[in-house]
Amino acid sequence: MAFPLSLFDFGLWLASTAIVLLITTEVLVQYMETLGNVVLERKRLRLVALGLSFAFVVIVIIRSFQQL
Repeated sequence: MAFPLSLFDFGLWLASTAIVLLITTEVLVQYMETLGNVVLERKRLRLVALGLSFAFVVIVIIRSFQQL
């Protein structure tokens, strides 16, 4: 049984998820005072987003070597 996602699809998913997480981090931190008692671990959210970004860069490097 073949995996339904290609490496390109997985990289695209990683990139879009990382962008959404980084935007969410920056927007929610600006409105923390008005949101009340919303618990947001900014450092953890940012580390996850950076990890996804790093995984995307690894996939881009893999794809560039596959095309050689």
